Amino acid sequence: MATQAPGAVVLIRPQHFRSNPQTNGDNTFHSWSSFVGSQADLATAVYDTSTAVAKQLTDVGVDVHLFEDKNKNRPDSIFVNNWLSTHDGGRLAIYPMYARNRRAERRVDIVEFLKRNYRVQEVVDFSGLEHDDVYLEGTGTMVLDHVGRIAYTARSRRADPRALERFCHWFGYEPVLFDAQDRRGAPIYHTNIAMCVGTSVALVGLDSIADSRQRAVVVERLQSTGRTVVPLSCEQLAQFAGNAIELRGSSANWLAMSARGVASLTPGQIEVIEDSCRLLPLDVGPVELAGGSVRCMIAGVHLERRPRAAIPKPRNGQPVTKLAAA
Repeated sequence: MATQAPGAVVLIRPQHFRSNPQTNGDNTFHSWSSFVGSQADLATAVYDTSTAVAKQLTDVGVDVHLFEDKNKNRPDSIFVNNWLSTHDGGRLAIYPMYARNRRAERRVDIVEFLKRNYRVQEVVDFSGLEHDDVYLEGTGTMVLDHVGRIAYTARSRRADPRALERFCHWFGYEPVLFDAQDRRGAPIYHTNIAMCVGTSVALVGLDSIADSRQRAVVVERLQSTGRTVVPLSCEQLAQFAGNAIELRGSSANWLAMSARGVASLTPGQIEVIEDSCRLLPLDVGPVELAGGSVRCMIAGVHLERRPRAAIPKPRNGQPVTKLAAA
């Protein structure tokens, strides 16, 4: 059965994180100008941040599959959710990417790892749509209600309605397409910056949806599937409060969100969220320079584990075992 909060995730630990000129143009949430330090300092900071996030998730009982990336030509590889998603019923999707230099992030070794250790019945590869300049950057552009089968999607150059329709046809989702803008009026490049759908609660930047009819549709669909809607302001979106994901730990469900996102929430919002799950603040400041945050770093594993899967477990207090390097 489908679940909204996966108990396992894929993370990438990059060794060459840096500003990507091919994505900065439409990503208004980046803040590269605020960074003081060398390129090596930045790469080290993001490497250490990835390690810390993996440990914090492991500590609350989430299974973390951490893959190394030594490739110097993949500046955004930490944002694994843009090219990969997994689904109940043993299905896996590969997505078409807008930036040419991001297409090399798709890794066969990660797909093969998932096949070996989880039941994968079908891999649906949409990446060929890139040749027609049609893009859909995974669960960056789509915020998926895995239980209610709804794909919430904000229009952008990275979310082509034709690709969305194709995904929804193959995977059995209802598309809910809308327009969302940041506080300066620019289109929001990825939907998961503006909203998060958990098991019982949804965080949505309602102020970013200017069209009242579209806004009403989003709220109605969320409420009809049993979610309590927590409205977020555009300022809270700028602090990455919408870029969160609910995960299943060993003893509780956790809403993983950046520390600055959590700090932007009001006491009332926190109370509503924690009626459903516990907040897990993660300090990912160096990653947020690129205009993405916690949700962007995580690909949830919505697959059935194979009964004899030899997935490495943490040892000697280490956060996770390094599974692959590429």
